[in-house]
Amino acid sequence: MTGQVEFARMNGLGNKILVVDMRGRPDMVTPDAAIALNADPATQFDQIMAIHDPRADGTDAWIDILNCDGTKAQACGNGTRCVVQALSAETGRKTFTFQTVAGILNAQEHADGTISVDMGKPVFAWDKIPLAEEFFDTSRIELQIGPIDAPVLHSPSAMSIGNPHAIFWVDQDPMTFDLERFGPMLENHPMFPEKANITLAQVTSGDALRTRTWERGAGLTLACGSAACAAGVSAARTGRTGRTVTIDVATAPTRQPLVIEWREDDHVVMTGPAEWEWSGKVDPVTGIFDRDEEPEARAN
Repeated sequence: MTGQVEFARMNGLGNKILVVDMRGRPDMVTPDAAIALNADPATQFDQIMAIHDPRADGTDAWIDILNCDGTKAQACGNGTRCVVQALSAETGRKTFTFQTVAGILNAQEHADGTISVDMGKPVFAWDKIPLAEEFFDTSRIELQIGPIDAPVLHSPSAMSIGNPHAIFWVDQDPMTFDLERFGPMLENHPMFPEKANITLAQVTSGDALRTRTWERGAGLTLACGSAACAAGVSAARTGRTGRTVTIDVATAPTRQPLVIEWREDDHVVMTGPAEWEWSGKVDPVTGIFDRDEEPEARAN
């Protein structure tokens, strides 16, 4: 199937997102289109959030998520907030229910413009994350980078929240570590058969963290919502913080924090901003796009 569809360039705390409207079409955004779009500086992105017609009763849309290398992602919290803002602007609605390969996501836009996404329940079982080795306690697994007697990074907390995550706890600003060098090695470490998102997390107070993330399939990104959720849950799980934390994403351009709440019902709720940048039309097969004229005319 050919022809262009509507899309928007957005960001969630700096996480570069393309929201593509695939409703009314049976096909998908192709990996070739994703790679082509990422190769153009104007449309370079971390994730594509492709909105499809709902597949399950009681849901508003099926969301297909692609990384910038054309591979599939199971979850993207920052991208989900962008989808909510786009659909809210279109329909005037404030609450939505989405289906992804990771499960059902409920989301709500608040009066102040922030958006909350229920990311579901965290997964801690080693074979469900998954890990290549059995660990009874995945809040601290045996994995390190650097010399045995003086590792640079070691003993991460592992979990899944749609995507597999490893959280390495550091005592100094995550920006001081060469994550661009360590990230690819850790993402592709044999411990992670489906690869993993790698986050450095520093506890800055009893209810606050500072993080930096190397995303599976996307590389060093300005922000990662599911990684913020994983860091918040892992901090509470290891007794470093309580169950509600603010996340200062070290690389986010606006430095507006995310709020992560690990509720008593085990669901993880992430609250933060989303920002529309511009819109256009794109061929989901080839990635060839046209940018709309006068994008500044769109009302926020």
